[in-house]
Amino acid sequence: MNVDLFSLFLHFLTLSLLSIGGAITTVPEMHRFLVDRTGWLTDESFTSSIALAQAAPGPNILFVAVLGFNVAGLAGAAAAMAGIMLPSSVLTVAATRWARANRDHRAVRAFSAGMMPLTLGLIVATGWLLAAPFLRAEAHRWGVLALIATTVVLTLRTRLGLVWMVLAGGVVGALGLV
Repeated sequence: MNVDLFSLFLHFLTLSLLSIGGAITTVPEMHRFLVDRTGWLTDESFTSSIALAQAAPGPNILFVAVLGFNVAGLAGAAAAMAGIMLPSSVLTVAATRWARANRDHRAVRAFSAGMMPLTLGLIVATGWLLAAPFLRAEAHRWGVLALIATTVVLTLRTRLGLVWMVLAGGVVGALGLV
């Protein structure tokens, strides 16, 4: 099978600009391109690729790498991931640098101040959503509340990295304490 890596890259680059809500929202267009238009994947291999990537631990975006890999090996995975990640990464870096260079402007300060409660609210909502099933379970309720309280105290009182708290939470969960 003859795969044009540049076309693969370019198509995923274009999809990146349309993926409001994440790359998963562009799956129908990925299917149209990879299965219907180019024939690089079958329906079964396309569906299996997404299912495998979604079942694996790690970022949700990994399904793009699996699709690319199934199209053209490591070069296909690299082309698809570079295409899907490049626009959002460049925009994020550019916006961050611009905001940092213009942080004294009133509009930038107002935007930053307005985003803080929004970001905090989204984080709290996500935490609540993830904790709710365990808070409803009588066997886990007190352990989860203790873990939440400990995390809040450590976050506010120390400079301990969040990754260490996530790791500790994983260990506590693996031990069955929550």
